[in-house]
Amino acid sequence: MKFSIGGSLKLAFRPWVEGLENVPAEGPAILASNHLSFSDSFFLPAVLDRKVTFIAKSEYFTSPGVKGKLTAAFFKGVGQLPVDRSGVRGAGEAAIRAGIEVIEGGGLFGIYPEGTRSPDGRLYRGKPGGLARVALATGAPVIPVAMIDTEKIQPPGKVVPKLMRPGIKIGKPLDFSRYHGMDGDRFILRSVTDEVMYEIMKLSGQEYVDIYATAAKRQIAEAEKAAKAAEKAAKGAEGTKDAEGAQDAGERPAA
Repeated sequence: MKFSIGGSLKLAFRPWVEGLENVPAEGPAILASNHLSFSDSFFLPAVLDRKVTFIAKSEYFTSPGVKGKLTAAFFKGVGQLPVDRSGVRGAGEAAIRAGIEVIEGGGLFGIYPEGTRSPDGRLYRGKPGGLARVALATGAPVIPVAMIDTEKIQPPGKVVPKLMRPGIKIGKPLDFSRYHGMDGDRFILRSVTDEVMYEIMKLSGQEYVDIYATAAKRQIAEAEKAAKAAEKAAKGAEGTKDAEGAQDAGERPAA
């Protein structure tokens, strides 16, 4: 995949990179990135010499048929790790276990602290579960990463990407070893997550919004739904008014 997809991406899009020296040549580390596009998980590994392991829902690996097998092979090839989202706490606990396994194996674990793609290009509040708990449980350094302009290349819902140069800024590793083993303290988890998000914000230059991206997506969806309902109601009222006007005209006596 490095030679096929990675080489093709670099040739076609020519991504620029700053701070590549901040990624260790060997040993475990956590790459914590903002999340603007589906293509983020391809551009970041493409510019690194090492394999980066992200997490993906297990459905991508278990779908039946030829298409399902091809999808599973593709996601395995690009370094995705299947996570079973069932259970009491679902994907959160599964992601943490998966991340710890990658780190204990000496690998690079890629994670998006926002938990989902940004709906509008702004940077949203990081979720304190996966990132901080993996970092504190393992003592691995956290490397902040900023993806630049990838949302312009492949906006949500767009299949064919636009040819333009994305950017990747990689910050200096953050050491949270002073909190090692304190992954059960929610205040420490929040503090670690906020520190990482602040570094990502400095790298990306994004406007920061202190709510979760999932909540922002709900608000946007509700606003769009309300706007459509208002538009429908306005058209209905206009139609009623036109009908009443026509009726009034029909009831007037002829001159």
